[in-house]
Amino acid sequence: MQCIIIDDDKVSRLVIDKYIKKTDFLELTETFDNAVDAANFFNNNNTTDLIFLDIEMPGMSGVEFLEILENLPQIIVVSAKEKYAMQAIEYDVTDYLLKPISYSRFLKAVTKSKIKYEEENETISSEGIFIKSSSSSFVRLFYDDVLYIEAMENYVLIQTEKKKYTIHFTMKALFDKLPADKFIRVHRSFIINKDRIERIENNMIFIQSLDKNKSIPLSKSYKENFMKKLNIVNK
Repeated sequence: MQCIIIDDDKVSRLVIDKYIKKTDFLELTETFDNAVDAANFFNNNNTTDLIFLDIEMPGMSGVEFLEILENLPQIIVVSAKEKYAMQAIEYDVTDYLLKPISYSRFLKAVTKSKIKYEEENETISSEGIFIKSSSSSFVRLFYDDVLYIEAMENYVLIQTEKKKYTIHFTMKALFDKLPADKFIRVHRSFIINKDRIERIENNMIFIQSLDKNKSIPLSKSYKENFMKKLNIVNK
């Protein structure tokens, strides 16, 4: 899990940094001594999975940070004062740590975060994929309804006949979970449903959909494997 620390207390930042390094499923990407710089970073870098957030900071408090930013990842509040706990709960934070923090208490909090992270990430069934549609619900997409999957920077777009779904996932991780007999990677940015191919012209794949003009590029590096998986009858 990719983490950032937002805390104006240098000692606290160093302690959390040390604890993150001791925890094999966490990786620290950035550290901030104020919430303003952190907000600017987050708005331009949306790969963060977990934020360790102090409450009392100059310029912008931790609560203000929670109020102004949208689509935040999991938050673990780190504070020297217990009085902010109830307020933090209103923002659905994962946990609330009181300074000074022991490693055992830190590990308990991040383990809870890891479990939640794994539950919220997409799970694959034998017939389809479940993706998160809100903070507490999932929607099922049947494999046959998926036209193609496209990489969008740090996100993945799943295109169905009726709707697009954007999820925080990597192409490789998603491709590894999909049935190999149905889905083929044809470009570093595209995975297609083999059953929805309409025709192939030169290095373009045309997909059966409501948008008859939709075409997917076929990359040279993926072409050989792609052609092997097609049921081609030569004259």
